[in-house]
Amino acid sequence: MSAFSYLKDSLQNLVAGLGTARDKASHSHYAIPEMDDQQLLNAFRGSWTAQKGVTIPAVDACRNWRNWQADKDQIELIEAEEDRLNVKGKVLEALLKARLFGGAAVFIGTGERDTASELKPESVKQGGVKYLTVMTRRQLSATEIEQDPQSPRFGKPKAYRLPGSQVEIHPSRLVIFIGTPHPDPELAVGCGFGWGDSVLLAAMPAVRHYDETVANVVSLVYEAKIDVINIPNLMSSMQDKNYERLLLERLRLAATAKGINGTLILDGAETHNSKSASFGNLPEVIAKTEQGVSGAFDIPGTRMFGQSSTGLGASGEENTRNYYDNVASRQKLEIKPAMSVLDECLIRTALGSRPKEIHYSWAPLWQATAKERSDIGKTTADTIKTLKDSALFPEDALSAASVNLLVELSVMPGLEAAIDQFGAELPDEEGGDDLPGPPSDAKPDIEEIDP
Repeated sequence: MSAFSYLKDSLQNLVAGLGTARDKASHSHYAIPEMDDQQLLNAFRGSWTAQKGVTIPAVDACRNWRNWQADKDQIELIEAEEDRLNVKGKVLEALLKARLFGGAAVFIGTGERDTASELKPESVKQGGVKYLTVMTRRQLSATEIEQDPQSPRFGKPKAYRLPGSQVEIHPSRLVIFIGTPHPDPELAVGCGFGWGDSVLLAAMPAVRHYDETVANVVSLVYEAKIDVINIPNLMSSMQDKNYERLLLERLRLAATAKGINGTLILDGAETHNSKSASFGNLPEVIAKTEQGVSGAFDIPGTRMFGQSSTGLGASGEENTRNYYDNVASRQKLEIKPAMSVLDECLIRTALGSRPKEIHYSWAPLWQATAKERSDIGKTTADTIKTLKDSALFPEDALSAASVNLLVELSVMPGLEAAIDQFGAELPDEEGGDDLPGPPSDAKPDIEEIDP
């Protein structure tokens, strides 16, 4: 864009200095925020708002975990393998460290010495995954960036290296989590190469504003009421060296008398009055800084500060649902892709093979009440009955789909196991309650007797 086009497209006022070098706002710019790992750790340990901003989204993402869709025996084996490897705990630890320091990874330990080669899940046998280890970006340094546009890792590190050694780890052996990713890693300055930024880096101004505001309000409480005593000829009398001692003794006796009987005794020439601080607008000031913290971490105030929503008819449910939707989107867009290799290895190390039908879905964060679950069950049953009466689908197909629907909605969680045990056939309605007997046209067996 030429200089003439810039002047033409920009709002300027030469008299007022708007948009010119005289405009103070024209000299504002963004600098690179800098916080080393020790400062990040100090903020995490010293500020509960910073700590909650780091931990809440990570804990919520792993709180209800996920539901495997497979046969009952297969699910039990997979979940047992998850417990043995502590998958949920390791992922939570990596997410916390990634959000705090900018990056972390879970190393998939298979017992192989060659960690520089690609980990292929199809080569993992039953019990092949031995352990999982969490490493931060300080413990893993990225090597050079992949420049081959035909590589699936284009623009990402080719490998990671342990500090102080030549041991390289292929990215497929790592479940990599990034705190705040950079749109262009090559332009990122002031962070670990190949990693992202801490979530505290952009949120710390809002955290400091809140902490400083609350600290100042607490200090103001100590000065909520100040007694002012006017003493004639105070400054001229201070020239006497003994006057200061006598003055302090005088004030001590006056304070003692006031504390005992609530009466302040003064000389006839002295005057007394009190000044009280006003706290009327402080709750609004604190509320504004709380909104800044909630916006910085993208966490609603009801979850961040444990406050109830204000306003006519406000329950906070909408904000909570939006927040849970945000966490669910991160589960699908960030956590699940990062765990793809680990999940493939997990299925094989638990079962010894990889059935194609096995998959999982993240458990919903929003927990329905008993009434809501009852309404969902009634609506689902009515829907199934309507579809059956319409005769649009085969009964066997509709039955199988109905079972899946009832189980996924947690209306009847044990229905699949019950069907496997007792069968899916309906009882014969024409037989009544009597025990089954011979057909009506059957002739009774008559034993032949020789004459």
